[in-house]
Amino acid sequence: MGNVYLEGQFQPIESAKISVLDRGFLFGDGVYEVIPVYGGQLFRFNEHLQRLENSLAEIRITNPHNHKAWYSLLTQLIAENEGEDQSIYLQITRGTAPRDHHFPDQTTPTLFMMSNPLTGTSAEILKTGIAAVTEIDSRWSRCNIKSINLLANVLHRQHALDQGAKESILIRDSLVTEGAASNLFIVQHGTILTPPKSNYLLPGVTRDLVLELAQQHGMACREAEINESSLQQADEIWVTSSTKEIVPVTTLNQQPVADGKPGAITLQLHRHLQQFKQQFRS
Repeated sequence: MGNVYLEGQFQPIESAKISVLDRGFLFGDGVYEVIPVYGGQLFRFNEHLQRLENSLAEIRITNPHNHKAWYSLLTQLIAENEGEDQSIYLQITRGTAPRDHHFPDQTTPTLFMMSNPLTGTSAEILKTGIAAVTEIDSRWSRCNIKSINLLANVLHRQHALDQGAKESILIRDSLVTEGAASNLFIVQHGTILTPPKSNYLLPGVTRDLVLELAQQHGMACREAEINESSLQQADEIWVTSSTKEIVPVTTLNQQPVADGKPGAITLQLHRHLQQFKQQFRS
């Protein structure tokens, strides 16, 4: 494994240590970002950095770097690790201070970054799709913040696994929000629908790109509230994330979605995304 970045140094992950008084460890007081790397290049870097800045502003942590410094650090992290395609994880906490709920008067944010291999969605999943289950959304009301406090998401994902599924699709007040670790799309009567941005779901960078690609290729799409009935009767369902890209959902609550196979529109958008990535690499 290559090197990680912590407290201003690139180092082996085995030697990377934080204080037990770090507020990320004690309170989950921090935010994170995940940035794909294709062909050694940061993908949608500006969009990911903007989301990071938005999350930091929401929890009142000063951004430790400007745009140029972030690009330099992340480019060096890519070079410190093997592989043309990587998934960069970066996390910023409020820093180390005596344990107390209020913000400390003076503290330096803790910055940690690491790289993992990026494989995307396997050919097998594109062929068969995944199973998902619905569940009442138990998370807080600030889901637009990419918080490191992910206990509710962990429990939702584990619930899916316990049911023999791969993802939980979350419902709040009878409306679909998103997956436990993904954004959600459905196709209804030939139109692509995804829930509108709000404080109840994460503004996904891949989500936005999928909408852009659909519009560029003349595919009917729009943001719209999706209720449970529409989800259950959808012609196609898929979820998106930066690391998994587009993942077809072919079984919902142990029932097939339409004919139980990845839909034509899902696969068409997947092809458009691969073409977009290929152009980005060149």
